[in-house]
Amino acid sequence: MGMDSLIGGTIWDEYSQKVTDLMNNPQNMGEITQEQADEMGAKLIVADFGAESCGDAVRLYWAVHPKSDVIMLSKFKSFGCGTAIASSDTMAELCKGKTVDEAVKITNIDVEMAMRDNPETPAVPPQKMHCSVMAYDVIKKAAAQYKGVDMESFEKEIIVCECARVTLSTLKEVIRLNDLTSIEQITDYTKAGAFCKSCIKPGGHEAKDIYLVDLLEEYEQEKMAKSADAVASGANLPFLEMTVVQKLKAVDKVIDDNIRQMLIMDGGDMEILDIKENGENIDIYIRYLGACNGCASSSTGTLFAIENILREKLHPEIRVLPI
Repeated sequence: MGMDSLIGGTIWDEYSQKVTDLMNNPQNMGEITQEQADEMGAKLIVADFGAESCGDAVRLYWAVHPKSDVIMLSKFKSFGCGTAIASSDTMAELCKGKTVDEAVKITNIDVEMAMRDNPETPAVPPQKMHCSVMAYDVIKKAAAQYKGVDMESFEKEIIVCECARVTLSTLKEVIRLNDLTSIEQITDYTKAGAFCKSCIKPGGHEAKDIYLVDLLEEYEQEKMAKSADAVASGANLPFLEMTVVQKLKAVDKVIDDNIRQMLIMDGGDMEILDIKENGENIDIYIRYLGACNGCASSSTGTLFAIENILREKLHPEIRVLPI
């Protein structure tokens, strides 16, 4: 098998079409000169940031309106791989039209998500996620320069991995979105834990408040709690196999999701009193509250609407009986 075939069948398939297009034809690469900024009536910001771990670097140019703080134009130069170019180009595009304060809120997750062809499929291989982290950092460098403050003043997030500059919120989001279960997977997706390894678990050369093993344990506990809740609520059971309590919860959820808000808007509400099996029928006893109590529609249109949605969502033999 030739090398082109091997690459075409594996590595390139891991990149989105957007990333491939931006690698070859970036839309925001270049520089903004002082003369251009002056013509726009803008303040020129030039910020550099490099990642020592991989040797990539990016230079970000902003032309910022001095009164509104809006980024009128954003360009970049990248000294790194194709993924760094695509990430930097996407980052520069996301900055356009935003105020400096809004741009600071752009995360590496935002950059990676913007490069996806569809929301479910990652834009780049896991080992390339660190390129979007670099884009995240250079924005803060530019914002700090514009405001005349230290870059750290924008760092409101907890940094778990100092080497790759990966935040707590980013790690939690990546673990959750991709259902990660191991340190190796976290490292593949974010580069956290790839270098000095102090952030993986206690015992490294630098003590941490939060370690990657803690985040995996927290996520596992969350999944177990959700699974237990699903069992308790009967979420995965047919309606007839649920306990009475589970049936009441299921009915109440359908009402909350589909009916209750309309009743409240008309000044009313309802409550579920009891559920009983009566031959082939499942009788649900309800009580109208507020304006619904005594309303003519409560025994006609409103009742039919409640009954129909419960039949559709839970069981076709449901009858709703007001008391």
